[in-house]
Amino acid sequence: KSTARASDQQQSIINMATITVTKMGSKRKATNPGSQKALKNALAAGRRMSTANPSSNAMLYKTKWLFKSEPDSRFENGVDIKFGFEDLKNQPDQTTQWDGVRNFQARNLMRDCMKNGHLGFFYHSNCKDPGIAGIIKVVKESYVDPTQFDREDPHFDSTSLQKSPKWFMVDVKYVRDLKRFIPLSELKVHHEKHKADDGPLKNMKLFTNRRLSVQPVTDEEYKYILSIEEKEAPKKLRN
Repeated sequence: KSTARASDQQQSIINMATITVTKMGSKRKATNPGSQKALKNALAAGRRMSTANPSSNAMLYKTKWLFKSEPDSRFENGVDIKFGFEDLKNQPDQTTQWDGVRNFQARNLMRDCMKNGHLGFFYHSNCKDPGIAGIIKVVKESYVDPTQFDREDPHFDSTSLQKSPKWFMVDVKYVRDLKRFIPLSELKVHHEKHKADDGPLKNMKLFTNRRLSVQPVTDEEYKYILSIEEKEAPKKLRN
């Protein structure tokens, strides 16, 4: 769930070959019966909205994503929004709905660009050791997020109407662990080096637009990060 607050202005994504999605906060399943009723009531409107706002030619590109979620306990309105990579692996069929995103840029990318089969990184955020833990994939495309109508949910939005819902989500499924956890500190070393020598991580949004809860990442960046898991961490970063 998105706890970051970024500008509502939608970034241009026409020229992006790969997208990284970041989700801040909980990935808790909605359990309130009212949420399910709200979802049913809003579904038709949500389908209309999800197809009426395509993000230009970006939908034509094969995309990948990076999802941020919080692996440590943190309470909002009495609800623990913790959801780490191990929590995903423990879900039924190792699948969960990616609910609670409350940033318009993030919503637009999820709603307009994510397609079944798209791969992404699962990133631990807002914790002692942030970084990439594993790979997931989208298994259900955009549909209405019922938590916006659930008064007991930390991400309830009183301004969202069932006839014209604001917020959407996708379902994601565990694919595999990375061969080793790649910490943010290590990614930052590569980013700083690449800024000097024009490397693939020089403009990575993880560093240039940190507060945005859904971030674009190029295919070159994605492939480079995958290559890192095959190597040992730099000596100065080892415990």
